[in-house]
Amino acid sequence: MVLNSITSYYPTNVFAFFRIPCIQIPDSPTIIADSKTLISVKMNKGLILNLLNESDMDNLRRFETINDYNVFNNNETLHPLVSVVDLSKASPRQTSNMYIGFYTVFLKEVKCGDLRYGKNNYDYQEGTLVFIAPGQVIIGDGSQEIYQPKGYAVVFHPDLIHGTPLGKHIQEYTFFGYQSNEALHVSERERKIVLDCFSKIQYELEHAIDKHSKKLIVDNIELLLNYCVRFYDRQFITRDDVHKGILERFEDLLNNYFETDKAHTIGLPSVAYCANELNLSASYFGDLVKKETGKTAQEYIQMKVIDVAKERIFDQGKSVSEIAYELGFKYPQHFARLFKQRVGKSPNEYRSTIN
Repeated sequence: MVLNSITSYYPTNVFAFFRIPCIQIPDSPTIIADSKTLISVKMNKGLILNLLNESDMDNLRRFETINDYNVFNNNETLHPLVSVVDLSKASPRQTSNMYIGFYTVFLKEVKCGDLRYGKNNYDYQEGTLVFIAPGQVIIGDGSQEIYQPKGYAVVFHPDLIHGTPLGKHIQEYTFFGYQSNEALHVSERERKIVLDCFSKIQYELEHAIDKHSKKLIVDNIELLLNYCVRFYDRQFITRDDVHKGILERFEDLLNNYFETDKAHTIGLPSVAYCANELNLSASYFGDLVKKETGKTAQEYIQMKVIDVAKERIFDQGKSVSEIAYELGFKYPQHFARLFKQRVGKSPNEYRSTIN
């Protein structure tokens, strides 16, 4: 299976993970909750079956409930909607294809040499967090090798958080939409905080259920996720050189897009298109641009469109409508409206000021 062709064809939501030996570190690796290195590829959930042959489908393990996952990993089910899973209790096994029907936060302790992020060393070696949202599929590589899972995971069903403050803003935790090469790499101190959150959730699961149980469990999950937001902010800062390189590539990508006829033939560049061209998930890319520039990726693209438009308006041989079509707008009035919003003048008014 060719990774580049998959990533360009399947832009959204479902993850496929391809396991390789830990000593063979690719440019964009991810550590998940076992002793192997995994690469994530985003693909369209509705088209996932096209990538799975009949044998893959026969071997697809479906984890619809928390109990399903606990049984698979030899962990006791203390609550039907949430669990802290110690993966070292699982029996040695081969990789398999898995459907995950709930939120999962994996903590993998990194103990297998110098890992790299792109062309740069990981910031920290103490642990890696990977986030999986409900409805994602993990695809093994068909290896017959037996391995021992390691690490911990907090798994919680969407039903647990329905009607809670966390349920109302769970989509704000955009790292559930990140690709695995955009995993969170934590320091020793941060790892201890994560494990402390895991421990508090486990304590509540072992405590006799009372009227406070659900709130305390959900609050501690939210606390964990909020710490992860902070740690990601730190990671964006500590990888400043890496991210500047991405922003430069983003700028080059937009310049090339408008210097060729791509805008005219394909249309305006979308955030998803740019993220895919930069080998990033749309969520991670959007968060990166926002943190580095203070603007959303969409706003950044619109700024570039307006900059290009200002230059082209100098060409008196083209009408405003022709310029709009060249820039990728289906309707000139949409271009005129955006231009007026950004510049404060209509394209024709702006053109008259430069004559």
